[in-house]
Amino acid sequence: MREFGYRRAVDVPGAVALLGSEPDARFLGGGTNLVDLMKAGVERPGLLVDVRDLPLDRIEETDDGGLRIGATVTNSDLAADPRVRRHYPALAQAVLAGASGQLRNMATVGGNLLQRTRCAHFTDLTRPCNKRVPGSGCAAIAGEHRNHAILGASEHCIAVHPSDMGVALAAFDAVVSYEAVDGPGEVPLEDFYLPVGGTPHLESALPLGALITGVTLPPARLAAHSRYRKVRERASYAFAIGSVAAALDVRDGLVHDVRLAFGAVASRPWRARTAERALVGGPASAEAFAAAADAELAAAEPLPDNGYKVTLMRNLVVAVLTELTEEAGR
Repeated sequence: MREFGYRRAVDVPGAVALLGSEPDARFLGGGTNLVDLMKAGVERPGLLVDVRDLPLDRIEETDDGGLRIGATVTNSDLAADPRVRRHYPALAQAVLAGASGQLRNMATVGGNLLQRTRCAHFTDLTRPCNKRVPGSGCAAIAGEHRNHAILGASEHCIAVHPSDMGVALAAFDAVVSYEAVDGPGEVPLEDFYLPVGGTPHLESALPLGALITGVTLPPARLAAHSRYRKVRERASYAFAIGSVAAALDVRDGLVHDVRLAFGAVASRPWRARTAERALVGGPASAEAFAAAADAELAAAEPLPDNGYKVTLMRNLVVAVLTELTEEAGR
Protein backbone atom coordinates (compact mmCIF):
# COMPACT_ATOMS: atom_id res chain seq x y z
CA MET A 1 0.00 0.00 0.00
CA ARG A 2 1.39 3.38 -0.95
CA GLU A 3 1.43 6.33 1.45
CA PHE A 4 -1.63 8.56 1.73
CA GLY A 5 -2.80 11.50 3.81
CA TYR A 6 -5.54 11.34 6.42
CA ARG A 7 -7.85 14.11 7.65
CA ARG A 8 -10.86 13.90 9.95
CA ALA A 9 -13.78 16.11 8.88
CA VAL A 10 -15.63 18.06 11.59
CA ASP A 11 -18.61 19.30 9.53
CA VAL A 12 -20.20 18.59 6.18
CA PRO A 13 -19.00 21.72 4.31
CA GLY A 14 -15.52 21.13 5.68
CA ALA A 15 -15.56 17.53 4.44
CA VAL A 16 -16.50 18.64 0.95
CA ALA A 17 -13.79 21.32 1.00
CA LEU A 18 -11.17 18.82 2.16
CA LEU A 19 -12.02 16.44 -0.64
CA GLY A 20 -11.68 19.24 -3.16
CA SER A 21 -8.22 20.11 -1.86
CA GLU A 22 -6.69 16.91 -3.24
CA PRO A 23 -7.30 15.65 -6.82
CA ASP A 24 -7.36 11.98 -5.79
CA ALA A 25 -8.96 12.24 -2.34
CA ARG A 26 -11.69 9.85 -1.16
CA PHE A 27 -14.25 9.96 1.63
CA LEU A 28 -13.76 7.27 4.27
CA GLY A 29 -16.75 5.87 6.15
CA GLY A 30 -16.46 2.34 7.48
CA GLY A 31 -13.80 1.49 4.91
CA THR A 32 -15.15 -2.02 4.34
CA ASN A 33 -14.88 -1.67 0.55
CA LEU A 34 -12.44 1.19 0.02
CA VAL A 35 -9.65 -0.23 2.20
CA ASP A 36 -9.88 -3.59 0.43
CA LEU A 37 -9.57 -1.85 -2.93
CA MET A 38 -6.59 0.12 -1.66
CA LYS A 39 -4.88 -3.11 -0.61
CA ALA A 40 -5.52 -4.57 -4.06
CA GLY A 41 -4.13 -1.45 -5.76
CA VAL A 42 -7.43 -0.64 -7.49
CA GLU A 43 -7.94 2.55 -5.49
CA ARG A 44 -4.91 4.79 -4.87
CA PRO A 45 -6.13 7.86 -2.96
CA GLY A 46 -3.67 10.53 -1.97
CA LEU A 47 -5.91 11.64 0.89
CA LEU A 48 -8.62 9.98 2.97
CA VAL A 49 -11.23 12.30 4.45
CA ASP A 50 -12.80 10.54 7.44
CA VAL A 51 -16.51 11.39 7.71
CA ARG A 52 -17.54 9.01 10.50
CA ASP A 53 -17.76 11.78 13.12
CA LEU A 54 -20.12 13.96 11.09
CA PRO A 55 -23.64 14.42 12.54
CA LEU A 56 -25.19 12.11 9.95
CA ASP A 57 -25.80 9.06 12.12
CA ARG A 58 -29.50 9.41 12.92
CA ILE A 59 -32.68 7.83 11.59
CA GLU A 60 -35.56 10.30 11.80
CA GLU A 61 -39.21 10.34 10.81
CA THR A 62 -40.14 12.87 8.14
CA ASP A 63 -43.16 15.16 8.41
CA ASP A 64 -45.11 13.08 5.87
CA GLY A 65 -44.48 9.77 7.66
CA GLY A 66 -41.41 8.54 5.84
CA LEU A 67 -37.90 8.04 7.18
CA ARG A 68 -34.66 9.92 6.68
CA ILE A 69 -31.54 7.82 7.19
CA GLY A 70 -28.24 9.58 7.75
CA ALA A 71 -25.29 8.60 5.58
CA THR A 72 -23.11 7.43 8.49
CA VAL A 73 -25.78 5.23 10.07
CA THR A 74 -24.21 1.78 10.26
CA ASN A 75 -25.82 -1.15 8.52
CA SER A 76 -26.32 -2.83 11.90
CA ASP A 77 -28.15 0.17 13.34
CA LEU A 78 -30.29 0.47 10.22
CA ALA A 79 -31.39 -3.16 10.36
CA ALA A 80 -32.12 -2.96 14.10
CA ASP A 81 -34.20 0.23 14.01
CA PRO A 82 -37.79 -0.64 15.01
CA ARG A 83 -39.27 1.85 12.53
CA VAL A 84 -37.37 0.26 9.66
CA ARG A 85 -38.34 -3.24 10.76
CA ARG A 86 -42.01 -2.26 11.12
CA HIS A 87 -42.56 -0.02 8.10
CA TYR A 88 -39.90 -1.28 5.63
CA PRO A 89 -39.12 -4.88 6.66
CA ALA A 90 -37.57 -5.76 3.29
CA LEU A 91 -34.91 -3.12 3.94
CA ALA A 92 -33.97 -4.63 7.31
CA GLN A 93 -33.90 -8.09 5.73
CA ALA A 94 -31.71 -6.89 2.87
CA VAL A 95 -29.18 -5.34 5.22
CA LEU A 96 -29.03 -8.47 7.37
CA ALA A 97 -28.50 -10.58 4.25
CA GLY A 98 -25.31 -8.68 3.44
CA ALA A 99 -21.80 -9.33 4.73
CA SER A 100 -21.13 -10.41 8.32
CA GLY A 101 -22.08 -8.91 11.67
CA GLN A 102 -18.63 -7.40 12.10
CA LEU A 103 -18.76 -5.72 8.70
CA ARG A 104 -22.30 -4.46 9.25
CA ASN A 105 -21.10 -2.83 12.46
CA MET A 106 -18.61 -0.78 10.42
CA ALA A 107 -20.27 -0.30 7.03
CA THR A 108 -22.30 2.87 6.51
CA VAL A 109 -25.39 3.64 4.44
CA GLY A 110 -23.57 6.12 2.22
CA GLY A 111 -20.66 3.78 1.68
CA ASN A 112 -22.96 0.87 0.90
CA LEU A 113 -24.52 2.79 -1.98
CA LEU A 114 -21.11 3.69 -3.38
CA GLN A 115 -19.47 0.30 -3.01
CA ARG A 116 -17.91 -0.93 -6.20
CA THR A 117 -18.43 -4.18 -8.05
CA ARG A 118 -16.96 -7.43 -6.77
CA CYS A 119 -16.16 -8.58 -10.33
CA ALA A 120 -12.91 -10.57 -10.12
CA HIS A 121 -11.65 -8.95 -13.31
CA PHE A 122 -12.10 -5.50 -11.77
CA THR A 123 -9.93 -6.34 -8.75
CA ASP A 124 -7.25 -8.20 -10.74
CA LEU A 125 -4.77 -5.65 -12.03
CA THR A 126 -3.41 -8.13 -14.58
CA ARG A 127 -6.72 -8.20 -16.49
CA PRO A 128 -8.32 -5.54 -18.67
CA CYS A 129 -11.31 -3.76 -17.15
CA ASN A 130 -13.06 -0.70 -18.55
CA LYS A 131 -14.41 0.15 -15.11
CA ARG A 132 -10.89 0.28 -13.67
CA VAL A 133 -8.99 1.52 -16.76
CA PRO A 134 -11.31 3.11 -19.34
CA GLY A 135 -10.72 1.79 -22.84
CA SER A 136 -8.77 -1.29 -21.76
CA GLY A 137 -11.53 -3.81 -22.49
CA CYS A 138 -13.78 -6.17 -20.53
CA ALA A 139 -12.17 -9.48 -19.62
CA ALA A 140 -15.43 -10.81 -18.17
CA ILE A 141 -17.27 -11.04 -21.50
CA ALA A 142 -14.98 -13.72 -22.89
CA GLY A 143 -13.87 -14.96 -19.47
CA GLU A 144 -15.57 -15.95 -16.22
CA HIS A 145 -18.98 -14.27 -16.05
CA ARG A 146 -21.24 -16.66 -14.16
CA ASN A 147 -22.41 -13.96 -11.73
CA HIS A 148 -22.52 -11.07 -14.17
CA ALA A 149 -25.27 -8.90 -15.61
CA ILE A 150 -28.16 -10.06 -17.77
CA LEU A 151 -29.96 -6.68 -17.86
CA GLY A 152 -28.72 -3.22 -18.84
CA ALA A 153 -25.16 -4.30 -19.67
CA SER A 154 -23.09 -3.26 -22.66
CA GLU A 155 -20.16 -4.48 -24.72
CA HIS A 156 -17.97 -2.40 -22.40
CA CYS A 157 -19.00 -3.87 -19.02
CA ILE A 158 -21.16 -6.68 -17.65
CA ALA A 159 -20.38 -6.26 -13.93
CA VAL A 160 -23.17 -6.20 -11.34
CA HIS A 161 -23.70 -3.88 -8.41
CA PRO A 162 -23.21 -5.80 -5.14
CA SER A 163 -25.49 -3.91 -2.73
CA ASP A 164 -28.37 -5.74 -1.04
CA MET A 165 -29.53 -2.59 0.73
CA GLY A 166 -29.72 -0.69 -2.56
CA VAL A 167 -32.20 -3.18 -4.00
CA ALA A 168 -34.69 -2.59 -1.19
CA LEU A 169 -34.17 1.16 -1.36
CA ALA A 170 -34.85 1.08 -5.10
CA ALA A 171 -38.14 -0.76 -4.53
CA PHE A 172 -39.27 1.92 -2.08
CA ASP A 173 -38.46 4.97 -4.27
CA ALA A 174 -35.66 6.22 -2.01
CA VAL A 175 -34.08 9.63 -2.64
CA VAL A 176 -30.39 10.29 -2.04
CA SER A 177 -29.35 13.63 -0.51
CA TYR A 178 -25.88 15.05 -0.96
CA GLU A 179 -23.75 18.11 -0.28
CA ALA A 180 -21.61 19.51 -3.09
CA VAL A 181 -19.36 22.53 -3.39
CA ASP A 182 -22.26 24.63 -4.67
CA GLY A 183 -24.72 23.41 -2.02
CA PRO A 184 -27.11 20.55 -1.26
CA GLY A 185 -28.98 18.45 -3.77
CA GLU A 186 -31.10 15.34 -4.22
CA VAL A 187 -31.38 12.55 -6.76
CA PRO A 188 -33.86 9.64 -6.82
CA LEU A 189 -32.09 6.34 -6.27
CA GLU A 190 -33.52 5.09 -9.55
CA ASP A 191 -31.47 7.81 -11.32
CA PHE A 192 -28.50 7.64 -8.94
CA TYR A 193 -26.61 4.97 -10.90
CA LEU A 194 -25.62 5.82 -14.45
CA PRO A 195 -26.27 3.44 -17.37
CA VAL A 196 -23.18 1.45 -18.29
CA GLY A 197 -23.03 2.45 -21.96
CA GLY A 198 -19.49 3.20 -23.07
CA THR A 199 -18.41 4.75 -19.76
CA PRO A 200 -18.66 2.07 -17.05
CA HIS A 201 -16.10 3.95 -14.94
CA LEU A 202 -18.70 6.70 -14.40
CA GLU A 203 -20.90 5.00 -11.85
CA SER A 204 -23.15 7.54 -10.14
CA ALA A 205 -24.90 10.83 -10.78
CA LEU A 206 -23.26 12.48 -7.77
CA PRO A 207 -21.57 15.76 -8.68
CA LEU A 208 -17.80 15.62 -8.55
CA GLY A 209 -16.60 15.81 -4.95
CA ALA A 210 -20.10 15.54 -3.45
CA LEU A 211 -20.76 13.80 -0.13
CA ILE A 212 -23.86 11.67 0.43
CA THR A 213 -25.59 13.05 3.53
CA GLY A 214 -28.61 10.78 3.75
CA VAL A 215 -31.34 8.72 2.14
CA THR A 216 -35.05 9.50 2.41
CA LEU A 217 -37.75 6.85 2.20
CA PRO A 218 -41.17 8.27 1.28
CA PRO A 219 -44.19 6.89 3.13
CA ALA A 220 -45.65 3.81 1.46
CA ARG A 221 -48.36 1.74 3.10
CA LEU A 222 -47.58 -1.41 1.16
CA ALA A 223 -43.89 -1.26 2.22
CA ALA A 224 -44.93 -2.68 5.60
CA HIS A 225 -45.88 -5.84 3.72
CA SER A 226 -42.58 -6.49 2.00
CA ARG A 227 -39.82 -9.05 1.75
CA TYR A 228 -36.25 -9.37 0.54
CA ARG A 229 -35.08 -12.72 -0.75
CA LYS A 230 -31.46 -13.38 -1.67
CA VAL A 231 -30.02 -16.39 -3.47
CA ARG A 232 -26.31 -17.02 -2.99
CA GLU A 233 -23.88 -19.86 -3.52
CA ARG A 234 -23.31 -20.47 0.18
CA ALA A 235 -25.43 -19.98 3.27
CA SER A 236 -23.84 -16.77 4.55
CA TYR A 237 -21.37 -14.00 3.85
CA ALA A 238 -21.68 -14.18 0.08
CA PHE A 239 -22.81 -11.77 -2.58
CA ALA A 240 -26.09 -12.51 -4.34
CA ILE A 241 -26.40 -14.37 -7.60
CA GLY A 242 -29.95 -13.05 -7.69
CA SER A 243 -32.24 -11.20 -5.29
CA VAL A 244 -35.70 -9.63 -5.14
CA ALA A 245 -37.16 -6.89 -2.98
CA ALA A 246 -40.94 -6.97 -3.17
CA ALA A 247 -43.92 -5.25 -1.56
CA LEU A 248 -47.47 -6.24 -2.36
CA ASP A 249 -50.98 -4.92 -1.68
CA VAL A 250 -53.63 -7.53 -2.51
CA ARG A 251 -57.35 -6.79 -2.19
CA ASP A 252 -60.10 -9.25 -3.07
CA GLY A 253 -57.62 -11.44 -4.90
CA LEU A 254 -56.36 -8.63 -7.13
CA VAL A 255 -53.05 -6.78 -7.07
CA HIS A 256 -53.84 -3.23 -6.00
CA ASP A 257 -50.22 -2.08 -5.81
CA VAL A 258 -46.79 -3.68 -6.04
CA ARG A 259 -43.11 -2.79 -5.83
CA LEU A 260 -40.37 -4.96 -7.32
CA ALA A 261 -36.62 -4.54 -7.59
CA PHE A 262 -33.97 -7.05 -8.64
CA GLY A 263 -30.39 -7.41 -7.43
CA ALA A 264 -27.27 -9.03 -8.91
CA VAL A 265 -28.61 -8.83 -12.47
CA ALA A 266 -27.41 -5.38 -13.57
CA SER A 267 -24.85 -2.67 -12.87
CA ARG A 268 -27.40 -1.06 -10.54
CA PRO A 269 -30.36 -2.16 -8.45
CA TRP A 270 -32.95 -2.94 -11.13
CA ARG A 271 -36.44 -1.53 -10.61
CA ALA A 272 -38.80 -3.94 -12.37
CA ARG A 273 -41.26 -1.39 -13.73
CA THR A 274 -42.47 -3.59 -16.59
CA ALA A 275 -43.39 -6.36 -14.18
CA GLU A 276 -45.13 -3.91 -11.85
CA ARG A 277 -47.30 -2.56 -14.67
CA ALA A 278 -48.19 -6.07 -15.75
CA LEU A 279 -49.36 -7.01 -12.26
CA VAL A 280 -51.45 -4.02 -11.14
CA GLY A 281 -55.15 -4.73 -11.50
CA GLY A 282 -54.64 -8.40 -12.30
CA PRO A 283 -55.01 -11.58 -10.25
CA ALA A 284 -52.60 -12.34 -7.44
CA SER A 285 -51.72 -15.78 -8.79
CA ALA A 286 -48.56 -17.71 -9.50
CA GLU A 287 -49.39 -17.66 -13.21
CA ALA A 288 -49.71 -13.86 -13.22
CA PHE A 289 -46.50 -13.47 -11.22
CA ALA A 290 -44.62 -15.68 -13.68
CA ALA A 291 -45.99 -13.77 -16.68
CA ALA A 292 -44.96 -10.45 -15.13
CA ALA A 293 -41.47 -11.75 -14.44
CA ASP A 294 -41.22 -12.99 -18.03
CA ALA A 295 -42.24 -9.55 -19.30
CA GLU A 296 -39.47 -7.91 -17.26
CA LEU A 297 -36.86 -10.48 -18.23
CA ALA A 298 -37.70 -10.33 -21.93
CA ALA A 299 -35.01 -7.66 -22.18
CA ALA A 300 -32.35 -9.95 -20.67
CA GLU A 301 -29.25 -10.63 -22.75
CA PRO A 302 -27.45 -13.44 -20.94
CA LEU A 303 -24.05 -14.75 -21.91
CA PRO A 304 -23.23 -18.48 -22.13
CA ASP A 305 -22.51 -18.96 -18.43
CA ASN A 306 -25.12 -16.73 -16.76
CA GLY A 307 -28.32 -17.65 -18.58
CA TYR A 308 -29.43 -19.51 -15.47
CA LYS A 309 -30.21 -16.14 -13.91
CA VAL A 310 -33.27 -15.69 -16.15
CA THR A 311 -34.91 -18.82 -14.74
CA LEU A 312 -33.64 -18.06 -11.24
CA MET A 313 -35.15 -14.58 -11.19
CA ARG A 314 -38.45 -15.79 -12.63
CA ASN A 315 -38.77 -18.43 -9.93
CA LEU A 316 -37.69 -15.97 -7.25
CA VAL A 317 -40.36 -13.44 -8.22
CA VAL A 318 -43.07 -16.10 -8.18
CA ALA A 319 -41.93 -17.47 -4.81
CA VAL A 320 -41.71 -14.11 -3.04
CA LEU A 321 -44.97 -12.69 -4.39
CA THR A 322 -46.78 -15.94 -3.63
CA GLU A 323 -45.54 -15.84 -0.03
CA LEU A 324 -46.68 -12.22 0.36
CA THR A 325 -50.09 -13.09 -1.12
CA GLU A 326 -50.56 -16.01 1.25
CA GLU A 327 -49.59 -13.85 4.22
CA ALA A 328 -52.10 -11.19 3.18
CA GLY A 329 -54.87 -13.78 3.17
CA ARG A 330 -54.25 -14.98 6.73
